[in-house]
Amino acid sequence: MGIITRLIKEEKGQGMAEYVMILVAVAVVAMVGYQVLGGVLNAKVNDISGHF
Repeated sequence: MGIITRLIKEEKGQGMAEYVMILVAVAVVAMVGYQVLGGVLNAKVNDISGHF
C-alpha cells in the first residue's frame, strides 16, 4: 500500500495532516501580518530609537 494511501486511511495520518494544515495557516497569517504591519512597526521603532 502506498504511503499516501496509508496516511489518508489511518487516524495518525489524518491527525498529522490536520497539524500541518494548522501550522501552514499560522505561518501564512504571520507572513501576511508581517507584510502589513512590518513597515509601521519599523517606523515606530526607528522613531523611538531616535529619541535616545
